[in-house]
Amino acid sequence: MYPRSISILIYPPHSFSLSFYSSSLPSRIIMISSNPNEHVATGVQVNSTDHFYSNNPHELPIHHQPKSEVAWSTGLCDCFDDVPNCCMTCWCPCVTFGRIAEIVDRGSTSCAVSGAIYALIAVVTGCACCFSCCYRSKMRQQYKLPENPCGDCLVHCCCESCALCQEYRELKNRGVDMTIGWQGNAERQNGGVGFPPVVAGGMSRS
Repeated sequence: MYPRSISILIYPPHSFSLSFYSSSLPSRIIMISSNPNEHVATGVQVNSTDHFYSNNPHELPIHHQPKSEVAWSTGLCDCFDDVPNCCMTCWCPCVTFGRIAEIVDRGSTSCAVSGAIYALIAVVTGCACCFSCCYRSKMRQQYKLPENPCGDCLVHCCCESCALCQEYRELKNRGVDMTIGWQGNAERQNGGVGFPPVVAGGMSRS
């Protein structure tokens, strides 16, 4: 058995801890602020490597970035793994992109705004892929995903629909409900409904 601990941290720094031996219970940390106007992040560590749940209703679970790259959970051409999204992306890619952008931007832009910008660029220039590839890069940085099968810009220029479908599936497989947006997922989490674990690299498909 390994030592586990329950620690109560009082901020400004005063602390005491109770240590005990357990082979199954995770470490729990409680932080208490002596300043009633100061917000202190609290929560329970649910996985030692994947993510941490916050009780802030405006935040989604924080996924700790792995030290090394993690493979995509599905391949670029696995569009039929999610047939409804495949059809939606084929006929109305601005909706798929808008939903992706809202999650990747952590709610700072809405699905409607991002989708409208995408559609406007597509109609005026025909090169919406130059806009959407930036979000693929941003998403890869957030989740430590590899740049494959080639560069982000090239993937979107050559296979725009496939790239959007893959990014959509990746977020969905990481526990995000793509149909309710960032705020809806935050409220769902705050209501006690947890997200599934991050898809491990070993579960990826070639």
